[in-house]
Amino acid sequence: MTTEDNTAAPPTVVRVTDIDVVRQGRLLLDSVSMTVRGGEHWALLGSNGAGKSTLLGMVGALTHPTRGTVEVLGRTLGRVDLRELRTFIGHVNPRHPLRSPLRVRDVVLTGLTNSVEPVPRWSPPAGEPERALRLLSMLGMAGKEDARWPTLSQGERGRTLIARALMARPRLLLLDEPATGLDLAAREQLLSSLDALRALHPGLATVLVTHHLEELPASTTHAMLLREGRCVATGLADEVLTTDQVSKCFDHPVRIERTDGRWTARAERVSPAEALPPE
Repeated sequence: MTTEDNTAAPPTVVRVTDIDVVRQGRLLLDSVSMTVRGGEHWALLGSNGAGKSTLLGMVGALTHPTRGTVEVLGRTLGRVDLRELRTFIGHVNPRHPLRSPLRVRDVVLTGLTNSVEPVPRWSPPAGEPERALRLLSMLGMAGKEDARWPTLSQGERGRTLIARALMARPRLLLLDEPATGLDLAAREQLLSSLDALRALHPGLATVLVTHHLEELPASTTHAMLLREGRCVATGLADEVLTTDQVSKCFDHPVRIERTDGRWTARAERVSPAEALPPE
């Protein structure tokens, strides 16, 4: 007698199939593919110009590929209104262009209207202001809801923007270098908040772009390494983020270690004789 496994596979949130991206005659992405399922937390890593932000733009329904197919939340780019699709995606950009001295709670509520400033004569539905406060508390921002945007540290702004992105109840959350400009304490607070967020929302899929392995939360499940627009490796994080793969991606010998779920990268030591130029 056999027992059937009726556990359904997590839904596919993103499917990128053999995409090329050409801009002004330059090949920015070359035959890149990836599949992101609900509950998976992806990291995109590579040096400057590797194509990370370009790929994130495809996944975030900001632009179309030159060739290939991109499906996001069951919709195919080129056959759907991108503006409508983006309302179902949470996008956290540390360069958020807000200039007004809004209160933190009001910044978070703009996630419901997908606008930078509050929409005139718009009021949030019942219960949403309270949910905004709960999200802020989950992200370590309790007691800061009345603080003004210009007074926030870079780390506090980042956590506020994550709460803002979650207001629309997205199935997909995109984080574009969220630790940029953060000091050590702020970075660790942010990464702890991301781990807590992922634990509380097990169906949420996330894609995070960074240059640095130290900026990856312990909850990262999958990774893709990009170099000059090509995929060097993709799959489970522990199989991708290895000494050999990362050294190949960055064209530099590094040693990768993982301790308590977090990654570190250190350059291999070079002997004094190797460091000297040939005579």
